Amino acid sequence: MRSIASRMSVMSGEGALSVFARAKELEAQGRSIIHLELGEPDFHPGQSVIDSANRALLQGKDRYCAVIGLPALRQELAAYLARTRNIDVSADNIVMAPGCKLALFLAMMALLEPGDEVLYPDPGFPGYESITLGLGAVAVPFTLAARNHLQPDPAEIAAKITPRTRMLITNSPGNPTGTVYTDEVQRAMAELVVKHDLWVLSDEIYARIIYGGEYLSMLRYPGMRERTLIIDGFSKSFAMTGWRLGYTVAPPDVVEALALMAVNTYTCVAEFTQYAAIDALRDRENNTAFMVAEFARRREQFARELNSVRGFHCPLPQGAFYAWVDITGTGMTAEDICRILLEDAGVAAIPGAAFGPAGKDFIRFSFASSMENLHEAVERIQEVSTAWQGTAAVR
Repeated sequence: MRSIASRMSVMSGEGALSVFARAKELEAQGRSIIHLELGEPDFHPGQSVIDSANRALLQGKDRYCAVIGLPALRQELAAYLARTRNIDVSADNIVMAPGCKLALFLAMMALLEPGDEVLYPDPGFPGYESITLGLGAVAVPFTLAARNHLQPDPAEIAAKITPRTRMLITNSPGNPTGTVYTDEVQRAMAELVVKHDLWVLSDEIYARIIYGGEYLSMLRYPGMRERTLIIDGFSKSFAMTGWRLGYTVAPPDVVEALALMAVNTYTCVAEFTQYAAIDALRDRENNTAFMVAEFARRREQFARELNSVRGFHCPLPQGAFYAWVDITGTGMTAEDICRILLEDAGVAAIPGAAFGPAGKDFIRFSFASSMENLHEAVERIQEVSTAWQGTAAVR
């Protein structure tokens, strides 16, 4: 009897996409839906980026190209990382991929054996656990708890390291919490991975979207250069989600493995998008700074207005574009509240358990939407909050 491979039974989807699908069903029925479920900027690339893509196509740059990426793009990325992240990497350390998810998947596939243990944040991006399990490894969560201001606890991580531990995944700024890891926390994690000779997979996709202070990459700490892989891309910082363009920064021996992975999977990234990416990195129009400044305005307004909803508690996120709302004061489950918000108010949001068990008392909203949409969303939430007014605790 033919069957699907057993690994598929342990992998999972994404809550955001399932909520999005239901929201689109309601829209097809004529309902007005405010989409705050997807992590997608409501901006588009600057005109110069689009012009670069068009020009590359007109010049016939739609052929097979270098497996690990155009040399000109990888050189530009090395300069960009030095300029914006104060890290010194060579173009030879960079491998392009058609999106960060595939970069993440192939990096983990290159480094993990069945039975290896992977430490990852809970709540966190669902792919960390799903890919780990699909590769036959063991997913070991560490908690981002409100009592620690949603920071990793190095003591908890240390207690969970065993002889089978192979990798630590970090994500700062984080999805879904918006947490930017402190220097103290990252330094402690770096010391642990050096002591136990672990790989670090540093998901830095939101590195440019922070609201104050200098971004500190895990690669900057002592002993991390030979053991750290950075996963990053163009979807968030450059509003290029549909372009599917990501990259990995890796030590030389891992680059060789990732190149072999590329040969056996996607062959190469679309040539014309890579030429456009060079222009995006140079950002002559200052599009990223403009977008982040607008997100900063939105987070202030949105968090303030969410905190006016009875039973909601929303601290200001330090990075990314997500509001991580504690709903324990409502006396209801996050799933029930999200159902009411979508079905009755037309506001799409994600119950926190979609990001791990530690998120069960939270809801994630994306504020990558207009100020007007965000304000109207809270007005709609206020209207349906009568569903939990009788049980909501007074803050």
